[in-house]
Amino acid sequence: MRTSPSGAVYNGWIEPSYEIKVRGTMHLWGSAGITENIIFEKPLLLHIHNDLFGEAITFGTHKALGTNETIGTLQPGEFVSIPLNDISGVFASCEKESTVCCLIK
Repeated sequence: MRTSPSGAVYNGWIEPSYEIKVRGTMHLWGSAGITENIIFEKPLLLHIHNDLFGEAITFGTHKALGTNETIGTLQPGEFVSIPLNDISGVFASCEKESTVCCLIK
């Protein structure tokens, strides 16, 4: 796994995390190919951090029926946590490129 320049921020995370280089639109979790929404008894949280040296990203959720719901925008260095329940994916898009670090808890 490649460590981003702002990787020191993640040293406190004790759970496994992963990084995705977002170019265009990509899934941070899940897939457009999942045919049913995933339901957890207790929703998991996806913690999303946009790299301090990246570009702004737009992010949202994807439903199995093919509908996307845009949640908002993260500027470089910003964090957000969203519940993973009754969806089939979480997507992010960026005009140029940004590294996004994710942690599921």
